[in-house]
Amino acid sequence: MRQVHVPITPTWELDSIFPGGSTSNEFQSFLKKLDEDIAKIHSSIKEKSAPQSLKDTATFDEIIAGLQSAKSRISEANSFVSCLGAQNQHDKKAVQLSGKVTAQNAQLQNVMTLFQNILRTTENEVWDAWMSREEISPISFVLSEMRNDAREKLSPELESLASDLAVDGYHGWGQHYDTIVAKVGVPKTEENGEITMLSVGQAANKLDDPDRAVREETFEEWERAWGQVADYAADTLNRLAGFRLKLYERRGWDDILKEPLAINRMSHETLDTMWKVIEESKPVFVTYLERKAKLLGLERLNWCDVDSPLGEATGKITYDQAAQDIVEQFRSFSPKLADFSAEAFNKRWIEAEDRPGKRPGGFCTSLPNSKQTRVFMTFGGTVSNLSTLAHELGHAYHQYLMEELPVFNQDYAMNVAETASTFAEMIVADALVKNANSKEEKIGLLADKAQRSIAFFMNIHARFLFETSFYEKRKQGTLDATELSALMEQAQKEAFCEALGSYHPNFWASKLHFYITEVPFYNFPYTFGYMFSTGIYAQAQREGAAFAAKYDALLQDTGIMTVEELAAKHLGVDLKKPDFWREAMSLAIADVEAFLELTK
Repeated sequence: MRQVHVPITPTWELDSIFPGGSTSNEFQSFLKKLDEDIAKIHSSIKEKSAPQSLKDTATFDEIIAGLQSAKSRISEANSFVSCLGAQNQHDKKAVQLSGKVTAQNAQLQNVMTLFQNILRTTENEVWDAWMSREEISPISFVLSEMRNDAREKLSPELESLASDLAVDGYHGWGQHYDTIVAKVGVPKTEENGEITMLSVGQAANKLDDPDRAVREETFEEWERAWGQVADYAADTLNRLAGFRLKLYERRGWDDILKEPLAINRMSHETLDTMWKVIEESKPVFVTYLERKAKLLGLERLNWCDVDSPLGEATGKITYDQAAQDIVEQFRSFSPKLADFSAEAFNKRWIEAEDRPGKRPGGFCTSLPNSKQTRVFMTFGGTVSNLSTLAHELGHAYHQYLMEELPVFNQDYAMNVAETASTFAEMIVADALVKNANSKEEKIGLLADKAQRSIAFFMNIHARFLFETSFYEKRKQGTLDATELSALMEQAQKEAFCEALGSYHPNFWASKLHFYITEVPFYNFPYTFGYMFSTGIYAQAQREGAAFAAKYDALLQDTGIMTVEELAAKHLGVDLKKPDFWREAMSLAIADVEAFLELTK
């Protein structure tokens, strides 16, 4: 049984991956070898055509092995430069390296496009025999997915051209947003009257400060800071959307959700059913917001009050204590999950220090070549930070379970990735509520759980509504910053059922998720993951300790099944019907009802 060694260093260790940071000679050698290997695969695959017999398919074994190796190493390189850029937004060398890795990824995508074209043009009879081969059968789901995907796209030549142009076009705009963010500072007036400049990561932690005066001052400056760069952000967002829409048009795709749904391996019917259950359940969450306003002595909550803590759960938590609590609570569900998390803390896989210059937000990134992960966040000592830490460790555990699978099978979508993370959050949140020392502390912890439901059912719904509306309007032309802010506020009002006194018009500029080029519609998968994991959690409570092994098996299948297939196999449910979603929702509603009862 692994324990956390206290005290824990709150900064991560990257030298075991590539020593020397952004000036690492080893990393340069790694990239050079990767370039050579991609070129070698490219040369081999250009000489190939679709196999004409089962015997011919064996000649692709080496190419498939090479593609998986290159894919693993590209992921390693991308994760490493992401860590460098996140820990220090002013590391210009890291920005250059990020551009290099993006270009390499485009080269690999070009090779993959050629490979997918071979899959696309393989006759069905040969295909079926190929997929039945013992060596290929384990990755047949992914190869079949590639084949079908190729049939939905342009010719290999045009797809390769689009991929090449995207490096300095589409992805270049995404990286330009990082440059914008690095220049944003949020002023804070100290007690002695001096003004210090907070990074957006530091300021974000103050937006849910227990002191309303701090929240209001920070939010006012936050809105002003993002308003100052809104024109640049609007230009960036419009270019990203324009590129995506034009590519979709050329492919003959008229549904903006076609690619996001395909990436997340889910159907439109499942997505619609999930949102329908959420919308029919919103009245109880509006009641929660009204009760919270009353407890804070307000007529209505403003945007900066939505995430404010309540009760005694607002006390500062040390990083060491957070680590101990998380590992202990994970152990109640799964010793394997607890041991892995203890190892992550002890080996310094986590960057949590609260300091200037860091990127905002939190993430977990996998290093499949090294069989490691890294977690990034800014830990400010709040219950919300504790939840974020548990959340990211849930991601890390998911990747850990995938380590020994074929590389192609490790590629799971964002929606099921968010399942593992939010499940981990629930374990911690439930344990905290059960172990509360007083009524006030329990109220605070139940409020924190309810806040997560508000985030997924209302805040993220607003993002989904905004992005859906934005893409429809963008088809007619670009939108300026004022129009984008109006669209954002309209979406927030709809998602929050007009329950707030004020909103966050510049949210579209401040949220990194709208600018991530690798994953379009970086919103609904979060809500899916939250709801799906809540439904899984309900089943885990019914089945007890034996469920941990079933949970691991479900996570290991996330790269080789649609979500509907995954739910049918491991949970025995149909995601296209509302029953599963309503059971999941009942747990979230129960938390709100317990909160309302305690705060009568």
